[in-house]
Amino acid sequence: MKKAIVLGATGGTGAAIVEELVNRGVNVVAFGRSRAKLESFAARLGHPKHLTLAVGDAFRAEDIEAASIGADVLFHCANVPYHEMAARLLPLGEAVMLAADRLGLKAVVVDGIYPYGRRQAEWIDEDHPKEPHTRKGRIRLQFARMIFDSRWQRARPLIVRLPDYYGPTANQASYLGGTLEAVAKGKIGFFIGNMRVPREYVYLPDAARMTVDIALREDAYGEEWNIPGAGVISGNEIVRLARKAAGSTKSVIPLGKIGLSILGAFAPVMKEVVEMLYLTTEPLRLSREKYERRIGPVPATDFEEGIAETVRRLKV
Repeated sequence: MKKAIVLGATGGTGAAIVEELVNRGVNVVAFGRSRAKLESFAARLGHPKHLTLAVGDAFRAEDIEAASIGADVLFHCANVPYHEMAARLLPLGEAVMLAADRLGLKAVVVDGIYPYGRRQAEWIDEDHPKEPHTRKGRIRLQFARMIFDSRWQRARPLIVRLPDYYGPTANQASYLGGTLEAVAKGKIGFFIGNMRVPREYVYLPDAARMTVDIALREDAYGEEWNIPGAGVISGNEIVRLARKAAGSTKSVIPLGKIGLSILGAFAPVMKEVVEMLYLTTEPLRLSREKYERRIGPVPATDFEEGIAETVRRLKV
């Protein structure tokens, strides 16, 4: 990998991938809409010489192309809010793939587990049937099919699929980001979904490491890859570990269908979470077999360590 560009560089997954690439000494372009956010991010990383900032609109293939000159790998970490997914996800992906195809780039697309639908097996491998029963799952499946469409003659895409995630760069747009930030700052917080059922989470620095390791493999493209977490953990245990790290005793309130619907009257994105609540009671668990067979051991930061480090950085 000579040079990489990361779209959505100041978002949760994008920031973690930029940081991983910078730590490996890769020349990287951090692409985003806000110059102020990009500059603040670069300052947090210590303004590394091999990091370049590019301001642009990821919905414009021309902006992506202009920023990608000299790159050989594009990491697509840009996303859209839940309530805009139906209208904007596919146009975003189309712009990204058009730019990648024109320049003949490898394209590493970061996505989630919604296309799998309801759990049909104890472990979900990359060949698990994709039978989404939600609107968002069906849109995400369309998105994946578009990424691998035969009309892209020069781009070489792959998709990595993450479960729920947490980490220092996870923002309020992630399910757990707002919860841990509230605990870190000693405020009352909210937890989306069932707090008693253990489910899988991946620590974003681990996910970034796995994603970059996959991207470095020539034989990885044209395929989908699971990015598994360190195991399963309940919301109650997450809150206990976060409070311990923060020295806080503030309440964390679970949000179910009724609570999310009420909040949705003021924040449309919260109402859109309701259809995905099945994942908090019927969680999926990603198989690590393919990664371990083709790449190597899965990096798996212990939950206590990962949550403590997340809280420490969020307190700043």
